[in-house]
Amino acid sequence: MCDKRKRQCVCLRQVYKSCLDGLLPSYQAFYRVCSRLTKHQSTLLSGQDKQLLVALAGMDVSVPHVAVVSLAVCCRALKLCKVPAAVLHAFDDIRLQPASQVVLGLPEHILAPHAQPSPNPVQLQMTTPFPVTLPECALPADFNKQHGLLAKPYKHLVHRAVLEQHMGEFKSFSTNPFQLNRKGIAHGSRTWQNSEKQVYLFLGYCHHYQQVSQPTLQLFLSSPLIAQYVSFHIAAGHSQLYIRNFLSCARCVLRWWQSKPGGNHPSFVEGLEWLQTLGLQVADQLPRPSKDPKGLADAGKWMSAPRLVHLIHGAELQSQDQMQQQGVTVETSRDMHDAALAAMTFSHLPPVRLSCIRSLVVPAYTGPCLHPDCKEPSCEGNRLSITSESPLLMHIQLPHHKNARKWGKAVIEFDVPSDLAQLLHTYLGAPRKALLEHHLLIGDTCPYVFMDMHGRGFVAAAVLTLYWQKWLVSRGGVPMNPSMCRQVFVDERQSNSATAGPSNQGAAMVMGHSGKQWDKWYDMQYHPRLAQNAVDGMQSWRAAMLQSHPPAAPDLTLSSALHCGHVLVSDSEESRYQSCCSDSDIDIDLD
Repeated sequence: MCDKRKRQCVCLRQVYKSCLDGLLPSYQAFYRVCSRLTKHQSTLLSGQDKQLLVALAGMDVSVPHVAVVSLAVCCRALKLCKVPAAVLHAFDDIRLQPASQVVLGLPEHILAPHAQPSPNPVQLQMTTPFPVTLPECALPADFNKQHGLLAKPYKHLVHRAVLEQHMGEFKSFSTNPFQLNRKGIAHGSRTWQNSEKQVYLFLGYCHHYQQVSQPTLQLFLSSPLIAQYVSFHIAAGHSQLYIRNFLSCARCVLRWWQSKPGGNHPSFVEGLEWLQTLGLQVADQLPRPSKDPKGLADAGKWMSAPRLVHLIHGAELQSQDQMQQQGVTVETSRDMHDAALAAMTFSHLPPVRLSCIRSLVVPAYTGPCLHPDCKEPSCEGNRLSITSESPLLMHIQLPHHKNARKWGKAVIEFDVPSDLAQLLHTYLGAPRKALLEHHLLIGDTCPYVFMDMHGRGFVAAAVLTLYWQKWLVSRGGVPMNPSMCRQVFVDERQSNSATAGPSNQGAAMVMGHSGKQWDKWYDMQYHPRLAQNAVDGMQSWRAAMLQSHPPAAPDLTLSSALHCGHVLVSDSEESRYQSCCSDSDIDIDLD
């Protein structure tokens, strides 16, 4: 039997095994899909092939229309049958095997050589000695920004059973609420997603650029690899914050290795100190670039507060006029949705965190809290509610925000201003229903107030960022990041020409932080404004000093008589001068 025929039989064996496990409805349904894909030009199995499949997977030989199909057609058919991703990965493994490695045997032995861990036992010890300097690194010719292990070219690795086991254990160690062999609190869902991303990026680098055939978390025990990876990021021009996030993730992985049996080797303590030192020096040598509104405006990434408020206000008026003139259509509904989203982001309210806006659910939603880390049975989540229809009163409560844990689970809540409440109320009626029907979600299965172009909530922050930027450009603005609205607001409130508005403390509360954060993160003009104000104030101080009457000057005329009889002695040879001790230098015996 040729290698191609062997691979096809292994593929069919997996199909029948999936049918027996209940992952596919029936082989007949799978065969019908394959027939449509191949236009009924498939080849029937021979009797020898049937006997082989009976030995492999206990196939019932009475099943009709047993045919051989190509692996590509088989995988396409599986996708159409909507099988779990694990089944698709199994077929991808078979497709990626070289012809010489296609093995026939009992089911538990077919993929076993590729699922077993390395024969070498895991050595719970870091590579020593630790590098004392970073190696030189130049970007390779095939540099690809999407070098992560889960990027498209590498997501079908054959050797991933050990990695999946490691990732499962590491996730359990990091996210368990009570893990007494772990320092600190548990990772939230977003923190874990960031850690997982950093892990796969590092492993992808090792696999692609360092030719590591079987990337696992054991690679974090290699300090030379970590040093080369940091040099790789520096050569790529990545920010120090990006590199320090990876080093923080690497420390978490080392602590996980420390918690395993045999993880008490002194090299782990030295490794944690080495990573901390590396992080401090990266922060020192790669300072964060200073940003100012003028530079961002020149780069097309900044809009002043007045311009942004006028742009959003114009969008509100236009959406309401179009709704009255053209009625409820998909286009007018989308325009009103965008105007409401922009009004929630800026203008009517102090800039609320984007994570709170993305997770805001409609008043009609009655299900459980959708926050992945919420464990309160009575929690309603970040919710927009209608307090009264006449007069119209709407209320927003945000129990899940960035500083909820630091604030003792204090909820950010407030009544919505009347103009914004009217806009939201209009949008939540017929316009939102028209959008749901357009996206075939007639049953109102999207619980969130705002949705993307496919009728789904903005689950990822990057999706909302791109959506906002495209909308701003379509309105004549610049592709400014929506999170920059917080800097725009603080820049206006802290400027010398600030208009009357909310108190800084109250606005910071709605924004989900304290007023001290304004000076540290959000006020880009903090240092130059204070310096200029000080210099300007000095001119008034100087004028006041000049207008005041100075006191009478003391008489500095020297007396011709010697003071206290002390004599100034001059030596003609060495020109040495000596003076007597002052009264304060005289030792007084109090006894």
